[in-house]
Amino acid sequence: METANRYLLNEEEEDIANYVKRHGLDMVQTGTGLRYQILKKGSDRWVEKGREVTLEYELHSIAGDLIYSSDNEGVKRFVVGNGAVETGLDEVMTYLHYGDVAKVIIPFHLGFGLHGDDQRIPGYATLVYTIKIIDNQ
Repeated sequence: METANRYLLNEEEEDIANYVKRHGLDMVQTGTGLRYQILKKGSDRWVEKGREVTLEYELHSIAGDLIYSSDNEGVKRFVVGNGAVETGLDEVMTYLHYGDVAKVIIPFHLGFGLHGDDQRIPGYATLVYTIKIIDNQ
């Protein structure tokens, strides 16, 4: 089992590295394996835990397939740090400012894990978000 898990993690790392290279991205990688790049700087106000955020977003698979978007599903609202969204999406908020536009790569262990979301996201899915944090103030 350990060998199989190591194989899956190595394969995911390779997929992410290829994606980053193919798209010419210069991403920051956190200790958890989350990657993000600020594409457009917003305000100077940091997003804080315990505060509600509103996101416009597109969510793609690492292969490029569109899974969800705010154009179709509506904006995403949640309180940062409450665990109401994927762990990786919650984590990246603490590195961003209101108004920022960012690309975020969420490894499966920080996304929907082994089982997916029982709708459009399969198990073991590496997710790629493009997000804009709406500044409501």
